[in-house]
Amino acid sequence: MELRLSLFGIKRSLDLSRLARYRNAVVLASALLVIPLTVLLLRPAAVPDLAHGNVAGARALAAGWAKGDMIVLVRHVERCDHSPAACLSGNDGITARSRSVAVALGAQFEQLGLNKADIYNSPVIRTAQTAGYMFNKVSFDDDWLINCKGTMLRDALAHKVAGRNLILVTHSECMSQLLKDLKLPSSTLGYGASLFISAETLQAPRMLGFIEASDWRSVTTE
Repeated sequence: MELRLSLFGIKRSLDLSRLARYRNAVVLASALLVIPLTVLLLRPAAVPDLAHGNVAGARALAAGWAKGDMIVLVRHVERCDHSPAACLSGNDGITARSRSVAVALGAQFEQLGLNKADIYNSPVIRTAQTAGYMFNKVSFDDDWLINCKGTMLRDALAHKVAGRNLILVTHSECMSQLLKDLKLPSSTLGYGASLFISAETLQAPRMLGFIEASDWRSVTTE
């Protein structure tokens, strides 16, 4: 289709089919930009890193811990059957070199304060060993910390006592299940990583963030 115009005696013609094609191309390009932007905006936010200068996050952790509002999942330290390193005792436990990591993690929690904390661990040897070196305490009957598919958040909240922090030494799959329960994107955390949840309101627990085992020195509230 062609449109003819005459202005001041000058004749011009416009090819409307070209304009239509151009308009369609603009609409398509706009849609291609809008769709990924919409997906990005609707995607759940990543779990915050509480280390590396995240002062606000570290302060929220300290405040929640002082009130006894926190639930923390700690992944066991390095498992021997997935490592070429020497085993501590048998290949179903932790490596000998990771014992010091567990002890150092325990010192960090000691610094936070353990006077109002309840501690549980999965009965699997690697988690029992991790808990033993972290807290000099081991539980043996908490199967819910390994059989956690679909129930991790529910079980954690059921064990949370008002005014007392809850420390759970568990496995990466249980941490992933908790993230799923909170409708957060999956994230694989390293050995000895800690995942902190604020349970100030049991009906609306919220993710506070994580700290990798090697990053505690970079956690600061100043």
